[in-house]
Amino acid sequence: EVQLQASGGGLVQTGGSLRLSCVASGFKIDDYSIGWFRQAPGQGREGLSCTNNRNGLTKIASSVKGRFTTTTDNAKNTLYLQMNNLKPEDTAVYYCFADSDPCYSAADAPSARSWGQGTQVTVSS
Repeated sequence: EVQLQASGGGLVQTGGSLRLSCVASGFKIDDYSIGWFRQAPGQGREGLSCTNNRNGLTKIASSVKGRFTTTTDNAKNTLYLQMNNLKPEDTAVYYCFADSDPCYSAADAPSARSWGQGTQVTVSS
């Protein structure tokens, strides 16, 4: 069974940084397409990143490109989202996802088959 456990959210001031972690179990992250999406109150899901399981390429949404980066630690079966220069509009619940199918853009993230419980990120102005 695919399981994902995200953590690392919290309250941070504008311009601050956070690193989210997502521990995966039940599968190997290098066998799946993985990444992140978020959902702000009253809004739909916004894809942030996807790493394609076929070619290893990572796509980052233009809205966060240059501020957010994703990394993985295959030995720990964990993926990370490093978020720098945070803005109030980054306030949302952040989810990691996994899918056995390839992904080709960050926009694919919200339709992934499996995701974790989410972690809240709040950026104060």
